[in-house]
Amino acid sequence: MRIRRPRLPRTRAGRRRLVRAVMGVCVLALLPATWLRLSTGDRLRTVADVPRTGVAVVFGAGLWQGEPSPYLAHRLDAAAALYRAGRVEVVLVTGDNSREDYDEPDAMRAYLTRHGVPDRRIVSDYAGFDTWDSCVRAKKIFGVDRAVLISQGFHIRRAVALCEAAGVASYGVGVDETHDTTWYYGGTREVFAAGKAALDALFRPDPRFLGPHEPGVERALAEGG
Repeated sequence: MRIRRPRLPRTRAGRRRLVRAVMGVCVLALLPATWLRLSTGDRLRTVADVPRTGVAVVFGAGLWQGEPSPYLAHRLDAAAALYRAGRVEVVLVTGDNSREDYDEPDAMRAYLTRHGVPDRRIVSDYAGFDTWDSCVRAKKIFGVDRAVLISQGFHIRRAVALCEAAGVASYGVGVDETHDTTWYYGGTREVFAAGKAALDALFRPDPRFLGPHEPGVERALAEGG
C-alpha cells in the first residue's frame, strides 16, 4: 500500500496561507506560557528576601525508593531554611498518596523533621495529585489564604498563578537546579502544562478529591502564637 505524503501548496498565495496558519498555531500555543510569565512577574522571591508568611507550601516531586527525589529534597531544604530563619511558621506538604506503597507527604514530613522542622509544624495534604488540586485544597480544605510556595524555577510560576486563581495570595520561591536531563524535561513539560493551567484558572474545576475541612494548619499556627 502506497502512503501519500501531504503536498505543500503550489501557489505563492497558498504557501503564505500555510505560513500564517503555522504561525497562528505557534502563537496560540505560547499564549498560556506568556500569561504565566506576565501574571507572576512580581511574585517571585528568594529564600533570603521572601516576606514573612505563616505558611509555606511544598509541592511533591516524586520519591526514589521511598525517599524524596533530589528535586523534592531541594524544595524541602528551602522550606526548612525558611522555617529556621523564622520566615514561615508552618509547612504544608502536598503530594500523592493514591497508592498504599507510595506516600509523598509522609516522606516529605520525615525529611523535614530530620532537617530541623518540628513535626507539630508540618501539616500533610495526602490528595495533592497535581498543582491545581494542591492549590484548591490549600484554600478550601486547610484554610490557607496566604502562602509561600516552593518548587523548582521551571514550575514555580505555574504554581503561583494557580494558587492565586484558587484564592491563595502567594509568593513563589524557585529552587535553582543544575541544567540536567530532568531540568530540561521539566522545562519542556511546562510549555504543555501551561495550557492546562490556563483552563484550570478559567474554569476552576473541583479537585479530584475534596473532602471535609481539616484544621491542621490553623492549629499549628495557633500553637505558634
